[in-house]
Amino acid sequence: MLLRVAKLLSEDQAAAVRRSLEGAQAPWVDGRVTAGYQGAPVKNNQQIDESSVMARELGNIVVTELERNALFISAVLPHRVYPPLFNRYGEGMQFGTHVDGAVRAIPGTGQKLRTDLSATLFLSAPESYEGGELIVEKDLGRETVRLAAGDLIVYGSASRHRVSPVTRGVRLACVFWIQSLIRDDSQREQLFELDRTIQRLTELRSDPDSLVRLAGHYHSLLRLWTEF
Repeated sequence: MLLRVAKLLSEDQAAAVRRSLEGAQAPWVDGRVTAGYQGAPVKNNQQIDESSVMARELGNIVVTELERNALFISAVLPHRVYPPLFNRYGEGMQFGTHVDGAVRAIPGTGQKLRTDLSATLFLSAPESYEGGELIVEKDLGRETVRLAAGDLIVYGSASRHRVSPVTRGVRLACVFWIQSLIRDDSQREQLFELDRTIQRLTELRSDPDSLVRLAGHYHSLLRLWTEF
């Protein structure tokens, strides 16, 4: 899966988050504090201390918008979302090719999360920096992602990906991981396509009885495949 969610944050919301991250009181730490043994050697960025009040407040803004976004809910079917992390790439900073760890402990909860999907929320306007593209390797090539401030990209956590070196300016972003109700990628994508079809047929005012039957089929599959 490679899913773009446009305008997850409005322009005003993205600007407000940037102002907080650019402020003198922002508690930046070395980004390697949350990297595993495989990622740490190739990770060179800064990160807001995830135990800080700022991290929690900004993270709540992102999670609230995720819960309101119909496209994200339909495509991802989230069960648990890792508290969002906020990072900064200045000139010369990058994150080399890596895969995300399969399981992450959620700080302070004693809970663990299976990383089915990874997400990057772009916070800086693309014209404010150069480089810093998110590059996701796929079976048939690669996708280079550079989105507007407030746009989100969701991709498989098992995919090889990297952030290219920033050559001008500063790239601010938010990253997090999702454990889906549906572990299997192909099953999740089938449900997404079925849900989109139901929504489209509803807009076209198709036969109500057929729509109910189709919705019943969707929920039967969801019930069959869901994992808690």
